[in-house]
Amino acid sequence: MTVQQALVVATYSRRMGLRLPGGQEVDARIKGKRLRPVCGDRVEVEPIPNESDWLITRVLERDNELSRPNLRGKVEVLAANIDRLLVMAAGTPEPDWEIVDRYLCAAEVMSVAAAVIYNKSDLPVTPSLDEILSDYDRIGYVVVRCSAKSGDNIDAVCSLLSNGVSIIVGQSGVGKSSLINRLLGDEQQRTATISGKSGEGRHTTVNSALLQLPEGGAVIDSPGVRDYAPALQSDDVAVGYREITMTAQKCRFANCNHLREPGCAVKLAVDDGSISKRRYDSYRHLLALTRKLSARRY
Repeated sequence: MTVQQALVVATYSRRMGLRLPGGQEVDARIKGKRLRPVCGDRVEVEPIPNESDWLITRVLERDNELSRPNLRGKVEVLAANIDRLLVMAAGTPEPDWEIVDRYLCAAEVMSVAAAVIYNKSDLPVTPSLDEILSDYDRIGYVVVRCSAKSGDNIDAVCSLLSNGVSIIVGQSGVGKSSLINRLLGDEQQRTATISGKSGEGRHTTVNSALLQLPEGGAVIDSPGVRDYAPALQSDDVAVGYREITMTAQKCRFANCNHLREPGCAVKLAVDDGSISKRRYDSYRHLLALTRKLSARRY
């Protein structure tokens, strides 16, 4: 039986959509219960005799993986082999900036490029929002303000995605699928709506999909979230906050946690405003959560 390599381009629970080397897209099943392919995975497959489906027999080694701990304390992989992570926020629903920070943390630990996309730029912007977005810019992240509805500054987003495989992540209802619709130039993806009662987005993008963009590059459209935390060891949390990592080189102790240690350069930088207090509090909260989740795993 002929074994080929393929790319996972869609996930439907235990079924997958694959792109074969010649560009043909086919449906596939997964051999056994241990394999857990995700969008972006390179896999080995073979045709199933007398059927149109293919069978995934092996997941090849990943360059990286975006993951999170699930409710059972196990690690759940969301996507693999990505080159870039774009975190989206918007005026509605109200942004949870700690979720943004946690995705950026994951990107830093994975060593992939990251950017912050603020959608719905047609809505009024507050001084506090300007301050937060300016702080991301100050520490070196690309920040793009755009509107999927009006098309404002969509070219800047398109330029970010023009090569490699990117993933767009963020809270439910921020407009990820609407943005991808505009980038695709059609209505292939379903669009989330905002609940009038709660102001929170309803989940409508049930399955992840890897989509080729007309201007080059590919993007993984993943379901929106109400919360997110990366699957990390506690020692990796500081690595995910680039301004803390840089300042920590001046700390008195090599194993400083930047919490209560004397002579901590990070805490001094927070006090003098060199490091955003909001970002520092975000770091502390994620460190505490990671320790709690790690204890649950072991």
